[in-house]
Amino acid sequence: MDNLKMAESKDAVLAQVIDIIRRAVDEDWILDFDIDAQTSFNDDLELESIEFVGIAEKIQEHYGKHIGFIEWLSGMKIDQIVALTVGDLADFVYGHLQA
Repeated sequence: MDNLKMAESKDAVLAQVIDIIRRAVDEDWILDFDIDAQTSFNDDLELESIEFVGIAEKIQEHYGKHIGFIEWLSGMKIDQIVALTVGDLADFVYGHLQA
């Protein structure tokens, strides 16, 4: 990982995660959808599991394979996964960049 990615601010990581979500979903409706830290993957975006997998892959492509996305999710209960927000994902990525 290069020093630029390590130095990213929390806001920059959130913006990058939002961009990754838009690219992973790759549908016209998401381009105009207002996504912020409180946006829920389940209730607001109504993503299919395959779209969520695409997001995970793009996060690892951008930030590196060391981001333990699957391990992070596997440690959650179903209600935690259902309640997952874009901010939760950005915080997870940011935490890994700071470690």
